[in-house]
Amino acid sequence: MNKIGSLCPTLKASDILGDKWTLLILRELFMGSHRYSEFQAALPRISPTVLSNRLKSMERNGLLIHKKETGKNRGNYYLTQSSKELAPIMDQLARWGLRWARDQLCDIDIDAGTFMWDFHRTLRTDELPDGEHVFCIILNDQKEASKWWLIANNATVDLCNADPGHDVSVYISTTLADLAEAWMGDTKLEVLLKNKKILITGERYLHTRPDKWFPFSRYVDVQAAG
Repeated sequence: MNKIGSLCPTLKASDILGDKWTLLILRELFMGSHRYSEFQAALPRISPTVLSNRLKSMERNGLLIHKKETGKNRGNYYLTQSSKELAPIMDQLARWGLRWARDQLCDIDIDAGTFMWDFHRTLRTDELPDGEHVFCIILNDQKEASKWWLIANNATVDLCNADPGHDVSVYISTTLADLAEAWMGDTKLEVLLKNKKILITGERYLHTRPDKWFPFSRYVDVQAAG
């Protein structure tokens, strides 16, 4: 029996890219993730089985290549030329979502682990003095995963959800929703600080000018439509 198909390229593209996990894995690749463990850290809601299946499917569809370490099944994942061409499309899709679907974003869409992964890699390290700086984020409304540490050393920033035992430079105490509002630019950081929705304490050279180093989304400039 002959299969019934379509020559519509849009339909075929949606077959390959239409799954949310595929889009999120692609996003992580564009953001610099290459290892299985990095995808797990950035996407804590995805099961190992689903992640493995999506990576295999994306490899079959030519969206990535898996360079294995010698004698091992593990290795790094890299974008292909095909998926690199999706970069401007992914960027515009994100901007469209923020402009036209922003009012549909709510607390249920925010996962502490996913958010903190984005938050830590947008810390403006170029505004920090040389040396190590440790930021402790306390999420007062979270029963689990309520404390996170950002360890910045020059351009490198590591994220920990267990006390690394380093001296803390700055404490940021807030709720996940308020921190997300500041990060996305929905509410000005200075307003949240003034209203004590976000409390920043610690080393004077950092807590007096948080606007210099505070992480902001790369889409902080995108305003909701209407």
